[in-house]
Parts: sequence; C-alpha cells; structure tokens
Amino acid sequence: MALVTGTEALAKLAEEHIDHRFKGLPPDAYGLTVAELAGQRRDLFTGGFTTPVLALSAERLAHNLALMETYSARHGLAFAPHGKTSMAPQLFHRQLEHGAWGITLAVPHQVRVARAFGVRRIFLANELVDAAALRWIAAEQDADPDFRLIAYVDSVRGVELMDAALAGAARPLDVVVELAAGEGARTGARTEAECAAVADAVTAAPGLRLAGVAGYEGEVPDASPERVRAYLRRLVALAAGLDGRGCFAEAGEIVVSAGGSAWFDAVADVFAELPALSRPVLKLLRSGAYVSHDDGHYRELTPFNRVPEEGALEPAFRLWSQVVSRPAPGQAFTNAGKRDAAYDLHLPFAQVIRRDGTERPATGVEVTGLSDQHAWLRTEPEADVEVGDWVGMGLSHPCTSFDKWQLIPVAEADGTVVEYIRTFF
Repeated sequence: MALVTGTEALAKLAEEHIDHRFKGLPPDAYGLTVAELAGQRRDLFTGGFTTPVLALSAERLAHNLALMETYSARHGLAFAPHGKTSMAPQLFHRQLEHGAWGITLAVPHQVRVARAFGVRRIFLANELVDAAALRWIAAEQDADPDFRLIAYVDSVRGVELMDAALAGAARPLDVVVELAAGEGARTGARTEAECAAVADAVTAAPGLRLAGVAGYEGEVPDASPERVRAYLRRLVALAAGLDGRGCFAEAGEIVVSAGGSAWFDAVADVFAELPALSRPVLKLLRSGAYVSHDDGHYRELTPFNRVPEEGALEPAFRLWSQVVSRPAPGQAFTNAGKRDAAYDLHLPFAQVIRRDGTERPATGVEVTGLSDQHAWLRTEPEADVEVGDWVGMGLSHPCTSFDKWQLIPVAEADGTVVEYIRTFF
C-alpha cells in the first residue's frame, strides 16, 4: 500500500459522490460530492432528508472528544480509543487531534481501514494468528518506519504461528500478553504462570518483541468495583513480575493497557498505583463508546455517574423516523426498524415528536419492538401522535448504531447539517 497522509485520504472522502448507497440523504443531492452537499448546509428537517435518517449532534460530539482528552491527561493516561465503535476515519483523526496516542482496533480489516487513512499507531486488542494478515502488517512496518502496531498474544501456540508468519520481516512485531479477566471470560491466558510461559515464548521468537501486558476488565465475571479493581491489580502485578524477570529487555517502553467504556475510572485508579519499572510505562486506556455515548447501556454504566465531578458524556445520536401508521388507539408504527437502529442491548427510546417545525417531548410514547423496517410504538391516551409526525429516538450501544449507516449527517442544534461522517464496516 502506498503511504498516504490522513489529510489526503480524508480529502478524497469529501470528493465521493452522493448516490443510492447512502440512505436518508436528500434525493435531489444525487450526483453532488459530499463536500458540495456539506457546503449547502441544509436543514435536517426541511432540506430534503428522507426518513429514517440518523444524525450526530455536532455540539455533543465535540464535547465528548474534549472531555475524554481532559480526563486522560488529568489521570496521566495515554489514550487509544477503540475504533471498532465507529469505524469512521474522520472521527479517528478528530480523536488523534484531541491527544489520542493512537487507535485501538480488533481485526485485520479494521487495521487496513485505519492504515488507508494514515493512522500510524494501532493497538490491536485481539489475538492475531492469520498468516496473510501478519505478512501484510510486516510489509506495512517495513515500508513505514513510523508505523507501530501492538497485538495481543495469549498462548505459546499463537506465538509460534505469529513468528512463522513473520519470518524475514525487517523488524519485530510488538505484542502484549493478555491476562484473562477470569474463568468464563473471553480471550487471555487464565493464570500468571501461563502468562509467564507466553512471555518466555515471545522472548525466544525473533519475529516478535514483548512490549507489555493488557486485558479487558469489562469481562470480569459478576463485575463490581471491588472485583474489577482486583483484576486490574493482577494485571499491574503481572507487568511488574515480568519486568523483574527481564522480559522487557528489548522494549523501549512497557505498555500496560486496559479500559473499556464502563470501568475506566477503576483503570485510572489502579494504574496510578503502578510501581516504577525498569523502563518508562505507557499506561494505555482504550475506551471507545464515549465518542457518541448513548441513551441506554453506557448512559447507565459510564464511570462519570460514579465521579460526576469529572464531567459527563452526552449522547450524540438521534434517529429520526416518521409515523406511517396509526392503526388502533394505543398503537403507532414508524418507518425505522432493525436495519436502522441498534437493538442488541436496548430498544430505541422515543424522545421527541416533531410536527410542523415544532418539537415537544414524546410523553406517553414507548418503543416496544422492532421489525426489519418498522418500530412498534405504544401510545398512552395523553400522547398526541399523528401519521406524518417525526419521532426522534435515542439509541443504545454505539457500536451497532454506527454500523448500520455509511454516511451520517452531523447536525448543529438548530438542525443545520455541517458535515457527513463516512463509516467502513
């Protein structure tokens, strides 16, 4: 792959033409470039957008980016937000502009997207044993001295497969030993003894370099603040123990990484306890859902609920659909369904009704189910809902909201659409 700067790649996104691929956008914008449509600054409600249409709040997006930048700096954490949440290179670069060390990803396809848009530091929070992908990553590293990728490893067999695939690479691939969050958790070596065996295998593998340790506290069984902190202290102790055995002799810095979107306060607290090691330590936080936040799962679980003095994230998504049927008292249907809205954690939340340019709270309206292309609404007697009304819905789980939309309008509070976010799932 030819080296490309993020600026060049993002500029090409603006040159893409609007067509049938992008749902919700104005039909009369067909053939315009994304830049041309953005330049028209159309109104989300009167500018020809069709329902359903997903929009991001410009102000809330900016707020969330700034808040996590401030939080990370305050706690002495490097930040590599998880890019699988949005798979939106424009947001990757905004995160980098807001001080992110790099971008976290999960699978080779996502790495290729990030590299196509010039991202030069990637933390792969997953095991990687695919030989073709490893050879491609090695070629990327050989071609770009500034590119660095760090990947998980949790087994001796995995080390063997990685090392074989990387034979002949000009420089080794950095890996971190993943410590599982407990029995029944996802990936990761289950015991410290297993982690030590993996670390020994890495130090004997010429294609790899041991860079640190990592884990995901969101997998702690029956998670509580005490259980999460206990696991994170095991992770910190593992780093110190491996360092004491000289396992990081080839590393320029020691990476210690954790942090989803539900327990990053615990990560900040426990990582602050990390003792001095033989090399500088990169304390790497990986929370990703913060960029859009949500109106359900993460609104309930965000650490800012526990530490409100640190600030508050704001849900940035709103899905607009239109009432298309009112077949019986107490029931209505809008034209947004499973193809448009996340539903893996919570159903959408009816928030506002818009009619004739006026918005009001969606009092007495509840989304009770989703079909492929319909939302089922239960309406109480006091709810004033008519066919043709626009219903603004909050969503839960950012990861499965972004992936249903390829081009997402970003609207200011008055409805003016100022840009469009392209996703690559």
